[in-house]
Amino acid sequence: MANTHSPLSGNQVGTTGPVLIIGAGLLGASLGMRLSKLGLPVFLRDIYPVVSALACDMGAGNTWEENSPEPALVVVATPPDVAADQVIAALKEFPDALVTDVASVKSVILEEVSQAGADLTRYVGSHPMAGRERSGTAFAREDLFESRPWVIVPNEKTSPGAVLAMRSLALDVGSLPLQLDAETHDQSVALVSHVPQLVSSLLAAQLAKAMPQSLGLAGQGLRDTTRIASSDPALWAAIIAGNAEHVAKVLRGFSDDMQQVLHALEHPGAVIPSPSLVGAVTLAMRQGNLGVARIPGKHGGAPRRYQEVMVKVPDEPGTLGQLFQAVGDTGINIEDLELEHSPGAAFGIARLAIEPNSAALLAEKLEIKGWEIVAS
Repeated sequence: MANTHSPLSGNQVGTTGPVLIIGAGLLGASLGMRLSKLGLPVFLRDIYPVVSALACDMGAGNTWEENSPEPALVVVATPPDVAADQVIAALKEFPDALVTDVASVKSVILEEVSQAGADLTRYVGSHPMAGRERSGTAFAREDLFESRPWVIVPNEKTSPGAVLAMRSLALDVGSLPLQLDAETHDQSVALVSHVPQLVSSLLAAQLAKAMPQSLGLAGQGLRDTTRIASSDPALWAAIIAGNAEHVAKVLRGFSDDMQQVLHALEHPGAVIPSPSLVGAVTLAMRQGNLGVARIPGKHGGAPRRYQEVMVKVPDEPGTLGQLFQAVGDTGINIEDLELEHSPGAAFGIARLAIEPNSAALLAEKLEIKGWEIVAS
């Protein structure tokens, strides 16, 4: 039986260690950092020793050795195309451990693990809906999972104890646990994660052949829609290949809507702008308004409307921190933040999302402190 350890502190930790994390990239290292901070014994194993060494230096745990204690929990944090093999191997190597994976596709992994005849009672898939546009250990952060959904994906044979252990893990790292079956999970992430990545990348690909003069006009809208286009191509190719059926279905719907707008643009009729063209664009925009209004708000709650306070921020070291301090001194919370910076300008614009009943007061207090408020 594994030598289990569950530290006690002011906030009791529900996860039982030791924890072995296989794969010390962005997710693996971030998870290790958080669990280590909670006092759990964490060990890391990666095919590249330099990667696990970097993660250890960042506080994510200790390198796994042959004489390391048997883990109570194994977390497979590898790319999805090799996750199933790692899960199967871990279930065999550690017969007393619970095993999970954090890959962003679930059905294909469950199918491979099941076909291998592995012990499904000790396996429960999971997927923390957290990440960054940059992958790799160097971009790991201890708070990566904070207030993010953590999907728990049990199979028909998963023991109740394994499900409970995953729920405890999610809560311990600050996530919001929810349970889905593998098929529903894959359908959902195709819409909210995988297709947005493809659309962002396809749009950004148009920039590769754009005139420099055009790129010089780029504003925050383009940056917002292409931010995730800098993601790792190899990783995302594996993710999308593992969820091809559901991604194709969502893309088909996206393509159908795009074709309607494209047809109206290419056949405007004799009247410019034609009613059909205006109608097609208006319909697309209105449908987009309806869709974005359904995206959950802060902490997964209902969408909320905030008022923007736009502040001019000089492009000098420390000024953004000074702005945050000035806002903090007012006792008013920043609900969200965007920072715009035009090429060649010696300043940026901080767009602070504030509760409507506090926005005017914040603007007034910041002006008193010497900050320049930009009219919206």
